[in-house]
Amino acid sequence: MRFTPGIQSRNVSAFKNLFSFLFQRSSAEEHVARYVIREHDRGRGLDEILQDRYVQNRLSPEQQKRLLDRPEIMEAISSDMLETAKSSIAASPSG
Repeated sequence: MRFTPGIQSRNVSAFKNLFSFLFQRSSAEEHVARYVIREHDRGRGLDEILQDRYVQNRLSPEQQKRLLDRPEIMEAISSDMLETAKSSIAASPSG
């Protein structure tokens, strides 16, 4: 039994594309991550930034929690501030 070259690679490629959404971040998360880092660098507190309409209108509470686990956010913001923000997201009534 002979296989035509490229058929298997097409099947693998199709399979990867089928589940690629699981590993991609939304562009909204990318934009908000940059916004959070920029605003934090300007001296604003993380809790204050997360309450901004810009963040609230673009990310659900679950997405906000995931945002705080991103490496660039973790690098830019101290761990105690991250823990405080995570607990405030869990306690917020908007969700």
